[in-house]
Amino acid sequence: MYLRWRRFVPSWVRIVPVELPGRGARMGEAFVEDFDALVARICAEQADAMCGDFALFGHSMGALLAHGVTRRLQSLHRPLPRALLVSGCAAPSRRDPERFDGGEDDASLTAELRKQGGTPEKVFSSEELMRITLDTLRADRRVCRSHAHVAAWPPLPLPIHAFAGRQDDIEVPAMAAWFEETGGICTLDWFDGGHFFLRHHETAFLAALARRLPTHFHQAPLPAHQGQI
Repeated sequence: MYLRWRRFVPSWVRIVPVELPGRGARMGEAFVEDFDALVARICAEQADAMCGDFALFGHSMGALLAHGVTRRLQSLHRPLPRALLVSGCAAPSRRDPERFDGGEDDASLTAELRKQGGTPEKVFSSEELMRITLDTLRADRRVCRSHAHVAAWPPLPLPIHAFAGRQDDIEVPAMAAWFEETGGICTLDWFDGGHFFLRHHETAFLAALARRLPTHFHQAPLPAHQGQI
């Protein structure tokens, strides 16, 4: 999905998708199911991409990971992103950890996929694709369950831009709590749709994403440190 965006975002933005272990081209690798370990892995593997003018974007679990990466960069005194962009994810302080307890059997996970509405029908009709999808979702749930909010963290010294679907299960206060994570600017854009609103309303979402970035990046192509997300 993120590779598609390269055709639609401004020319001065370079998209660098992050593929996690156990997925896609990295399917031969073992899943990393501990949140902190996965954040550390991302920070190490994406060190070259996270320099110069860059922003971090994530959707759902990806948003939680993007926040975790930003916090780890902060603790390591490494350069921070110019902005953190989070989509379809409650703020860390408002997450419900019990949501990910139990329910890891195939039937429960399949029902969850149906409810979220972001899985193509051809996946449900393929035994092989369903096995891959269910194993990945099971690993994702364990990552989310292992996340621990640290209340003592100071506000991040950077803007946060949040995006949400009006028909998603995430309640308004849980999204609005992203404002508490930053000492700077925070915005919250709403779209029609459920958890995968950014796929179902891709054009409107990417337009909103582009509107948020120019306040943090140069609007002309950058020869040395091109803005990347």
